[in-house]
Parts: sequence; structure tokens; C-alpha cells
Amino acid sequence: MNERVERLRGSLLEPLLVSASANVRYLSGLVSSNAALLVEPERVRLFTDFRYAETARGIEGVEVELIKRNLYANLAELLTGRIGFEASALSYASWETLARGSLELVPRHGLVESLRAVKDDRELRAIRTAAAITNRMYEQLAAEQFVGRTERELAWRIEVLFQELGAEEEAFSATVAAGENGARPHTEPGDRVIQPGQTVVVDAGCVIDGYCSDCTRTFATGPLPARLAEAYEVCLSAQDEALAAVRADARGEDVDAVARSRIAAAGLGDAFGHGLGHGVGLLVHEDPRLAPESESVLAAGNVVTVEPGIYLSGLGGIRIEDLVVVTDSAPEVLTTFPKELTTVH
Repeated sequence: MNERVERLRGSLLEPLLVSASANVRYLSGLVSSNAALLVEPERVRLFTDFRYAETARGIEGVEVELIKRNLYANLAELLTGRIGFEASALSYASWETLARGSLELVPRHGLVESLRAVKDDRELRAIRTAAAITNRMYEQLAAEQFVGRTERELAWRIEVLFQELGAEEEAFSATVAAGENGARPHTEPGDRVIQPGQTVVVDAGCVIDGYCSDCTRTFATGPLPARLAEAYEVCLSAQDEALAAVRADARGEDVDAVARSRIAAAGLGDAFGHGLGHGVGLLVHEDPRLAPESESVLAAGNVVTVEPGIYLSGLGGIRIEDLVVVTDSAPEVLTTFPKELTTVH
């Protein structure tokens, strides 16, 4: 069986039913909307339905058991005894279905996620490639017209650029937030027409071999109001200082505090309301976290974002996000499109 499963076994007190699709993929390689793995001391059973049967049978080191479409009803009939389950992945309805069988269900937290947080060389290659494509996307996007186009038009253009540059797909639907809309950190692109003298927040990423990239840049469409221009410099300074604090053994809350204290010192603390960053891998948001409430301790091989933001209601928003690999010294910054304020037209 593969090394990932062996590492997982070392943390198990009982067999573990792995049901989160990203965790199933991480341990077995199977991409499926209806599959589960049971990791036992001497074997790994992969449960999936007819649609994924041929692919599953090609996976080494697993015993494939075909089930009907109702995954958890079938598992309740097939499994007995004490098993752990992924408490953050299993819905209450699915738990109820399993509990009707002859199972003693034990909630377990973060067992596979803690393994996924440290990337191996193959994973890092995929993320580096996704980041390189994202860098090229930003280069091409910055050469295009912004003013007079809608947020939605630019978001569509980003998707096309990713396809043309060789990405498998977008890691998430791109954010394009112009003017006042930029003060909403997770807004949806709409029919707002981009005007001169605004900030435009662009947050985008793509997927290569299942692994994500994530990068945000804030553009100007001409001279900005003084308050926005000053806020940009504060955000950039906070981001640079936080990047310098990213290294193995640093606490997530401490790295967050570096950026947060810089923004607060400028009188803008209330305008930075989200965490500084998050892990990136098979999912665009995963462990570890950089946030005031984070319990994460960074390790070499983590891939995280560093993305402070300043959001000024009624005026605009700023976010600057880099994707970095954590090392024992300075982080490896994967997103290389310039962070100094870029003016587009």
C-alpha cells in the first residue's frame, strides 16, 4: 500500500472510514462523487458504484467493492464493529444511515487533513505549475482593457485565459470586484461597469493535476482617491512583513498578528476582518490556517496564502495575496506578478 496510507495507519485507533472526496483522492487517487475508503490494519477497501468501477479496479493496493448508488445504506449493511468516521465530512443524515447498522461509530478529526497539509515533491510540482499559469494569466489580463467592461466580462475572460494557458479548470470562480464592490471580500462579479479612478480586486486560481493555485492582485484604473492609495501602501507593507514571518515552526496566529498589527497601527484595523491566509492543495481552502484563532503551527512543505485586505465601505477594497511554500527559512513565493500598484485602462 502507498506511503500515505501507511502514515495514516500510524495515527489510527480503529479502522477509519474516509468519506471526504478530497481525502479519498489523496489516499487512493480516485476522483469520485460517490466513494469511501475503509482503512484497516491489513487492508484498504474502496467502496464505489458501477460508474467508477473500471477506474477503481486499476488502483493498486485496494480491494474494490462495488455498491449501489446509496453509499451509506450499503455500508451500513456491509460493515460491522467499531470504526472511526470523518466528523467534519459526514453529514448527520449519512451518520444516521450508518448508525442503523451494526456499527460503533467513533468521530475522528483531521487525520487525513493533517497529512495533506505537508506536500510532497509531486504535489509541489503541480502547485508550482498552477501558480506559473496564474502568473501568466495576470500578465495577459493586465495588458487588456478594464475600463468600460463589466466585472462579469473580465471574470469570463480570466476563465478563457486559464484554458488557453493549459489549466485543467479554475480552482474557484474568479472574483472581479470594482469600485465600491471591492469592499465586499467575497462578492460575486456582476454587471457593474468598471470606471476610471477605481480599484479592481481580482482573485483567481487554476488547477493542475488536481492541485490549486490562488492569487489576488488589486489594480487601479487611474489615479485613486488619497485614502485608497494610502490604504494600498499599508496593505502592501503588511503583506511584505507577514511574508517575512512565514517559516517552519511559526504559529498561524503569530503570522496573522504581524499583518494585523501593521494595518491597525495605520488606523485601519476594523477594515481587515478576515484571516490572513489558508492552506492550498487539492482544495483551495485547507489546513493550515493563518488567523487570530488559528491553532496551526507551520511546517516545511505547507503551501499557504498570505492575503491581508483593507475594505473601505462606499469607496473600494484592496487585497494582495501571494501563494507560498513554507520552508525552514524564507518562504518560496510562487506568485510573481508584481504587487506594486499596477494601473490598467
